[in-house]
This record gives sequence, structure tokens and C-alpha cells, in this order.
Amino acid sequence: MSYTIGDGVVALALAGGIVGYLYVTHRSRQKRIEMIHQERMAAMEKGIPLPEFPLEPARERRQPDPTVLPILGTVLLSLSVGAMIVLALILPTPSHGFWVAPLPFTFLGVGLIAFHFLQAKPGR
Repeated sequence: MSYTIGDGVVALALAGGIVGYLYVTHRSRQKRIEMIHQERMAAMEKGIPLPEFPLEPARERRQPDPTVLPILGTVLLSLSVGAMIVLALILPTPSHGFWVAPLPFTFLGVGLIAFHFLQAKPGR
């Protein structure tokens, strides 16, 4: 397999983006810790007691949104059925059998919608 200069540039850009992201997050965390330290030192000099703050805020667990599964299922189902119709109309006769290529996404959409309704509470 032969790689081109463009492939190398893409790999370098991706690696540079990852390293840049890690650097920026590290610097922002370091600046936040430094600012908290300066505030605490100033408060200690003035004799003001400060409560202990965690360096990382606690992440709150959100309840999963119940509308995500049926929306995703509807989108997958409609896009895949539309793609199958287009492929059935456009493909030439020798390759006409490829219209079923989006069928796994159709089944995935139907499965997500069915899972949503099977998981639903009776009072809902």
C-alpha cells in the first residue's frame, strides 16, 4: 500500500490537534488551580476562613432522555428506507441487487423504536 504526502499531513494534523487539545486543557486546569491558590493566600493573609473546594467539580448524573431512542430510530428508519428506494430506482440492472445494502440500518431503526415501546411504562 502506498501512502501519499497528503496522508502524512492528515496524520500529523490529527496528532497535532490531539496534543493541542491536551495542552489547552492542562493549561486551563493549571491556571484554575493557581487562581484558587492566590485567592486562598489572600484570604489567609486577611484572616478570612474559606471552605474547602474540590479541585474538580462533581459531575451530576442526569436522567437519560426518553425521546432519544425513538427519534434516532425514526431517523435511521426513514433514511435507510429512502436510500433503499433511491438505490432500487437508480442502480443499473446488473447491480440491482445492491438496493438492500441499507437494510441493517432499517432493522436498527425498527429495533430502537420497538425497544422504546417495549420499555415504556404502562401508565405512559
